Amino acid sequence: MSSNDKKSIIVVEDEPSLVFTLKDTLENEGYNVHVVEEGSTAVENVQRINPDLMLLDLMLPGKSGYDICREVRELNYTFPIIMLTARDQEIDKVTGLNIGADDYITKPFGVKELLARINARLRRANTYTSKSALTDRLVLDPVVINLKESTVQKPDEEPVVLTAREVELIRYLIPRANEPVTRDELLEKVWRYEFSTNTRTVDVHISKLRAKIEMHPDDPRYLVTLHGVGYMLKMG
Repeated sequence: MSSNDKKSIIVVEDEPSLVFTLKDTLENEGYNVHVVEEGSTAVENVQRINPDLMLLDLMLPGKSGYDICREVRELNYTFPIIMLTARDQEIDKVTGLNIGADDYITKPFGVKELLARINARLRRANTYTSKSALTDRLVLDPVVINLKESTVQKPDEEPVVLTAREVELIRYLIPRANEPVTRDELLEKVWRYEFSTNTRTVDVHISKLRAKIEMHPDDPRYLVTLHGVGYMLKMG
């Protein structure tokens, strides 16, 4: 991997021994590694570095990992976020995934497992990036969705901003347009849930997205519900 091809990983962690291990391991794997030990400066460093992936501890001085994750997603950064924590409760995983994390690994963890998760998330991110040129602008007459700028433009209205998750949801639905997509599939592929859950995450996000892209959200024309099946993006 040449220096120009190196992926950048920002490690937000305050445990010195773990920081040393992660930095040494990741650099040996060919990654550029940037360490941030204070939660209060994490978002500032993200804006400066614009990394390809973030390893994010939950318990940090200055600001929690949850708050950092939420702020990064509100700024429309879409790079993968893997949370690192000693917590092992399902509610903690649900909370992290709901606010924009892509994966969750519980301490102590094996280095090989972590590297496998990093590689998997970067491959997925590269897939989305490689397709982005084909799907940066989606026209749902008269609504225009600019996925690169994360905006929705309706006639005679100010542009509306899409969240990073909403952009990812649309990008996932575009190549599956006019086909049913189940709620479970969206949970697995877009939210990356790896365990069974009864959360209404998908329903809530679909409802919010409809309000942004539909002229009449109560009578949707493009993002429709297939009762008992899931959802469909209608195009053409």
